[in-house]
Amino acid sequence: MNRTQKANVAKELHECLGSSSIAILADYKGIDVEGMNLLRKELKDSDARLQVVKNTLLRRASEGTHAAELTDYFTGPNSITTTETDPVSPAKILTKFAEKYNKFELKAAVLDGKILNAEEIIALSKLPSREILLSQFLSVLNAVPTGLVTVLSGVQRDFVNVVNAIKDKKENE
Repeated sequence: MNRTQKANVAKELHECLGSSSIAILADYKGIDVEGMNLLRKELKDSDARLQVVKNTLLRRASEGTHAAELTDYFTGPNSITTTETDPVSPAKILTKFAEKYNKFELKAAVLDGKILNAEEIIALSKLPSREILLSQFLSVLNAVPTGLVTVLSGVQRDFVNVVNAIKDKKENE
């Protein structure tokens, strides 16, 4: 690669890192091309992007972004996965891939300026997806008015039951 190509790659990666909600750094050493292509396809389906970049370009591209926090981890062969949307889905895919291929090792991630180690990435991957969390939140919000309606209708229902009991008692007399 010549200088202009490197500058273009660094600029493109800088923009990608600047707009991403999460950047996950992993060691891909020992993974064959077929495995990496499979991983890239899975990540692409979840709106994430995996790139293999030299550490010097990665250092330059990360300057001025949250990913600059990861510079201590820019050693050895690195792949960086970024997404602008749901940070949980790429963590799930990478964790599952790391379980399948023992040579693939999660190093660290940066999530909105906070550094996550490999254990925290695995914990993040165990969270439900954004859609499931939103549906759970909506069901909680829906439960409050439903409970209120049930309580308020209980007073009227009890009153009607008392009136029916009095009516039945008078009919029996």
